[in-house]
Amino acid sequence: MSPKDPLEALRFALDKYPQKVELVPLAQLVTETARENERRPAWAKIALPDEVVKALRGGDADRDLVLLVRVPREVLSRAESSIVLPGEVK
Repeated sequence: MSPKDPLEALRFALDKYPQKVELVPLAQLVTETARENERRPAWAKIALPDEVVKALRGGDADRDLVLLVRVPREVLSRAESSIVLPGEVK
């Protein structure tokens, strides 16, 4: 069964099973790219392990949740800062 809210599924996995979550920077998987132009949208071709590709094609019961997660630069810089802003929890 596919989760209704992928963000909640990710939060649960990171909280309860962090050792099972696989994180790979997308830049390490990219083999080709093309920028957007008037004839077509931008695209990126990525190389994935065969078991991931197989899991993308199965039925909902057999499918892993594979997400593309983007962490903006300003969030990354905040993560590295020693200054805690109001509303942040370190």
